Amino acid sequence: MDVIVLGSGVIGTATAYYLARNGARVTVIDRQPGPALETSYANAGQISPGYSSPWAAPGIPLKALKWLFQRHAPLAIRPDGTWFQLEWMLAMLKACAPDRYALNKSRLMRLSGYSRHCLHALRADTGIAYEGRARGTLQLFRSAAQVDAAAHDIAVLERFGVRHALLDRAQLTAIEPALARARVPIAGGLHLPDDETGDCQLFTRRLAGLAAAQGVDFVFNRGIDALDIADGRITGVRSGGETLRADTYVLALGSYSRALLAPLGLKIPVYPVKGYSLTVPLTDPDTAPLSTVLDESYKVAVTRFDRRIRVGGMAELGGFDLRLNPRRRATLEKVVNELFPGWGTVPGAEFWTEMKPMTPDSTPIVGPTP
Repeated sequence: MDVIVLGSGVIGTATAYYLARNGARVTVIDRQPGPALETSYANAGQISPGYSSPWAAPGIPLKALKWLFQRHAPLAIRPDGTWFQLEWMLAMLKACAPDRYALNKSRLMRLSGYSRHCLHALRADTGIAYEGRARGTLQLFRSAAQVDAAAHDIAVLERFGVRHALLDRAQLTAIEPALARARVPIAGGLHLPDDETGDCQLFTRRLAGLAAAQGVDFVFNRGIDALDIADGRITGVRSGGETLRADTYVLALGSYSRALLAPLGLKIPVYPVKGYSLTVPLTDPDTAPLSTVLDESYKVAVTRFDRRIRVGGMAELGGFDLRLNPRRRATLEKVVNELFPGWGTVPGAEFWTEMKPMTPDSTPIVGPTP
């Protein structure tokens, strides 16, 4: 079977690897000069099945209204001039209903558990290394009100059998000693010991190498112009002045999949949600986290790699605008400097933005087209 995979991010590359391992002849096409150079390039580095939860949740609409008027808010909405943005936000509001949230939460928990199983199996089979750590996730609360509000999250974790521990400040700093130097009050934290961390870009690049060794052909610097359609089915991919054909086609283009599928009559509800990150060389390991810390106040994660720190967060709804907003950088710097003062050289950080492909209910679109 001949397969063309469109996109060489973590999903496209992993798909190509497993297809080739099962005997398919695979070609991967990407407009970038290498794998994992867009959405998979510099995310927060968290492997957190325990925190697999829909963004659309009860209480989020009220929180979102408050965030819109805060300087360092985790959410920003800017009209992009399309009806789709409005339709997407309305669909997300509907998905905040308790019954919809419970259904989508259960879907994400099953999928994330399966994903973790596959990752562990891949690691055992190949020895793939990606600066991974298995030291858990720590959700940090700055106020007693946040600690009290965690009761609902704890009930959900208990329902799904996720190991967790609610910690006071002393217990929290025993797990993350550098937080003892924090410049802000810390009321407590929620620890999920089975979560992990890792560099998504490094993982994807090395997996691409393993896929190439299995015979996968990576074609870089090639944009995808259009899909050839006949009788409602894809018959080819137009790229670089030629048409490439296969038996099966896999779209792993994230936020850009919607436009490419429109001629098929498929209007998938995937919207580009803009996120930001800072990546900084580590200068003093004693002042940095050992794993990953999620600041509940700003929804910003601070994650340790071997000799680097990744600070990631934010969600902007404003279309395909890849401009770097200095106010977002200021928020990331504020959080990391308050929690881990002296940990690195922030002015020399790599400031990055990416388009996260998001559905209104946070569940991915996986499977064959009709």
